Amino acid sequence: MKRSIAIMLAAATAATAAIAPIGAAAAQTAAPEVTEDFKPSSVNQPGQEYPQVNSQGRARFRIVAPEAQSVKVSLGLGGRGGTVLTKAADGTWVGTTAGPLDEGFHYYHLTIDGGTFNDPGTLNFYGSTRWESGIEIPAHDADFYALRDVPHGRVEQVLFPSASTHAQRRAFVYTPPGYDRNQRERYPVLYLQHGWGEDETAWSNQGHANLIMDNLIAAGKARPFIIVMTYGMTNDVRPGGLASFDIKPFQTVLVNELIPYIDANFRTLADPRHRAMAGLSMGGFETKLIAPANLDTFAYIGLLSGGTFSLDDVNRTPGFRDKVKLVFVSFGSRELDGGGMAGPPGAPRADPRANAEALKRAGINSVFYVSPNTAHEFLSWRRSLREFAPLLFRE
Repeated sequence: MKRSIAIMLAAATAATAAIAPIGAAAAQTAAPEVTEDFKPSSVNQPGQEYPQVNSQGRARFRIVAPEAQSVKVSLGLGGRGGTVLTKAADGTWVGTTAGPLDEGFHYYHLTIDGGTFNDPGTLNFYGSTRWESGIEIPAHDADFYALRDVPHGRVEQVLFPSASTHAQRRAFVYTPPGYDRNQRERYPVLYLQHGWGEDETAWSNQGHANLIMDNLIAAGKARPFIIVMTYGMTNDVRPGGLASFDIKPFQTVLVNELIPYIDANFRTLADPRHRAMAGLSMGGFETKLIAPANLDTFAYIGLLSGGTFSLDDVNRTPGFRDKVKLVFVSFGSRELDGGGMAGPPGAPRADPRANAEALKRAGINSVFYVSPNTAHEFLSWRRSLREFAPLLFRE
């Protein structure tokens, strides 16, 4: 068990360290000529022209800072990688990324004369334990999370009492289209966790979980269900310090306080066959610690860039084979470069694909998904939710 936890800790640490979304650009040695068809990013502030994105997936930034001596754009959680901007005669600073970024959403911030700032041209999103600027690189398959002319569910904020933390805590709850019309119908529930540095706003703001579900339900591809998103109490843990993370306080909040509140205040099907837990990155790590320890609460488990289940994990967990209806594991393809997932120093790389196949051969409903041409980033997780949701709560 200690070795299993050590591997999960190391994997989550490695994942946190790999969040920079440079992707394809990092591998390029000679970038092609820039195509001058830049358009404002879809997550810009209203009326703002910059940042912009072109058809190659490059981003261009323009910052008004006439008194500054240096301006740099740092992309990705943790700010690794960067584009140095050049000062123009009018006092603005302009620069274009050296190559294309991966499709999808990316965090970024500005470094101006050594200070950290957000770009006033774009919306802010909570990530890297602060409100960060965001940019959206149009994806070729964006239709599945687009705002379309279909019936829409609702995302509402709820405040629930937490005796264990002596506080009123917050969650966001997605209820599917039609929830308010038929007062007799009850629904399954997915408890969906964010990653390190993020909070309970991430899955609806950055992940578009509600739009993904609206579109799947409208297409008849997923059963309507409720999604609950709450803060995972992870952000006091710094990268490299996961060995000190204690899951018990959050497990108490989730299992003993939030779930009873949701079951009392929403029309849920309050049994394990109709309850799932999943999470991205650190949220997947939390899911792996909590769900198998509470198989009388959760029957469906999803790890999105958040570890893997081996046959040894299954064999050491009483009731796993009988009670778990689905194990879903996913990664971005760039996370698996080299064939596996990083483990502790000196240990072999864990192979999540091989683990998933081993579970399948053992008769467990195991599904493994790889998002093409993405890394540890939201397009990987948007696609993962698209694949995961239709598999949930099948009777």
